Amino acid sequence: MIIRGLLAGVLVLVAGAFWARRRYVVVTVDGMSMAPTLTDGDRVLVRRRRIDQVGQGDVVVLEPPSDPAGRYTPGSPGADGRLWNIKRVAALPGDPVPPGIAAGDGVARVPAGTVVVLGDNPDSVDSRQRGFFPAERLLGVALRRLGGPAL
Repeated sequence: MIIRGLLAGVLVLVAGAFWARRRYVVVTVDGMSMAPTLTDGDRVLVRRRRIDQVGQGDVVVLEPPSDPAGRYTPGSPGADGRLWNIKRVAALPGDPVPPGIAAGDGVARVPAGTVVVLGDNPDSVDSRQRGFFPAERLLGVALRRLGGPAL
């Protein structure tokens, strides 16, 4: 009986860990693009989300668009080998393009499948230089700084 209870407890713990890992990720901030909100070395709890589950003003983690000209030096790739950016959502698909965004001539609304993101630091490399970020490359929404307040 005791062994069955222990085995059931272990199975519940493993299932719970698997469930949490599929929904949440811990990301370490590398750089100052979100300063003063987030600074280099901060660890952030991120909930995996799709673009239709994101709101304007949310802090998100996503891959940047490709830069064939190589103008923007990439940071350090994550443990999965991918480069992630952490930025604040300024506009979602269908929203008017905010002023100062590299959108191209005649583009008045954020195209479907893309998002406009800005770093809190004005020196951030974001949609002001790179234009629209692909929504399909969204990892999720940052919920809180670990050891700190909600974002």
